[in-house]
Amino acid sequence: MSWATAGTERGRAMVAQARPVSYWLDRPGRPEPRARLSGAVTADLVVVGGGFTGLWAAVQAAEENPDRRVVLVERDRIAEHASGRNGGFCSASITHGLANGVERFGDEMPELLRMGRQTLDDIEAALGRLGIDADAERTGELDIANFDWQVAGLQEHSSTAALLGADLPLLPGPQARESVASPMVVAALHDPDVIMLDPAKLAWGLAEAAERLGVQIFEHSGVDRLRSRGTRMSVSTAYGEIDTAAVILATSASPSLLRRLRLYTVPVWDYALMTEPLTAAQRAAIGWSGREGLADCGPRFHYFRLTADDRILFGGWDALYHYGSDARARHEFEPSEFGILGEHLLQYFPQLEGIRATHAWGGVIDTCSRFCAFWDRAFDGRVVSVVGFTGLGVGASHFGARTALDLVDGLDTARTRLTMVRDKPIPFPPEPLRWAGITMTRRELARSERRAGRRGAWLTLMDKVGLGFDS
Repeated sequence: MSWATAGTERGRAMVAQARPVSYWLDRPGRPEPRARLSGAVTADLVVVGGGFTGLWAAVQAAEENPDRRVVLVERDRIAEHASGRNGGFCSASITHGLANGVERFGDEMPELLRMGRQTLDDIEAALGRLGIDADAERTGELDIANFDWQVAGLQEHSSTAALLGADLPLLPGPQARESVASPMVVAALHDPDVIMLDPAKLAWGLAEAAERLGVQIFEHSGVDRLRSRGTRMSVSTAYGEIDTAAVILATSASPSLLRRLRLYTVPVWDYALMTEPLTAAQRAAIGWSGREGLADCGPRFHYFRLTADDRILFGGWDALYHYGSDARARHEFEPSEFGILGEHLLQYFPQLEGIRATHAWGGVIDTCSRFCAFWDRAFDGRVVSVVGFTGLGVGASHFGARTALDLVDGLDTARTRLTMVRDKPIPFPPEPLRWAGITMTRRELARSERRAGRRGAWLTLMDKVGLGFDS
């Protein structure tokens, strides 16, 4: 069996009536929009960006120092972009997976693993302390081999984890299929340190908690200018201005307010669909009693999970880049991508033939060449940026925010001494080289999938120079 390379009639039928909007954001519980910034405001800290990173930064800053005047500004609405369009996989990894961390930060991996597990524990504790109901379940994740040639990679991953003191057991085929009843499951690796949650409920809960702690939040307040004014900073929007001592930029895939950082990330489009709730018979037919998050492990991969009301979110596979880093909203709805996802879901679960998707959407990921977050200090340390999470930021954003606060406060901590914090990834080249390189890499990833994972000369070169690209 192999993956369909295009949408089929049944795949297109599944998504034909789907609403072109993120399921997470299309519910009655979504808060009313907050006011925009108007006039002059004074602050000790301004956070730019109302996604997970910005919200965690605001909450942590306010909790640590209740007298600190914190203002958060968001150009659209809270969780409107990546934080409200992802799969809700809250992983302990802060390096975008074990293999990526070992390759790039090998000497620091024991400490990075410890920090990652502590981050996950801190997130759980914060949900309880702040009274946030995000439908959180610490179910772990199963990384699935769909074909025999992928099993060796899972075994190597398990062995590497064991050398670092982590237990990621490999489940052989029969045991793996007891967990998930699918003909596409050949083997699976279990990672216990993953929380499945509702990303929009998390973001909305963090925003409410921040306001209870005294944070001012303004929506529809895009920042158009940063200026230094002596020892302070000026943050300007269309209708207002904030005088502040410090700024944290948590702008995800949006172009950085610091022009020199714009070559370090590219906006890559990811797509997902959400099914209608499963019936009791459908639920029983697919197994999945542990409710783990699922992801497969080919050069291009899917991620999928169950929601609190037993819908299936199914996303991933292609990662589209448009010339000139085009991230306009017109790319959110791509029927061909949804048709492929629909077909692939039915290849995973033939038992669900006839099921329909209620929602299908796209969103941009702030991809950098090392696939995990990086930090930057500007204006003598008064402005700190953290971006580049590359699609695994639900959990890592907490760590990213905590580290950004250390940096903007000028603290010397175990976090700020990390190589991953002190160094930056290799920047992407300007256009047209950027588009050509990313397009070639996407084509070679697809070719690698067809060739049982064998990487050709182009991907090997990208691996050697550290300028990779990951779906």
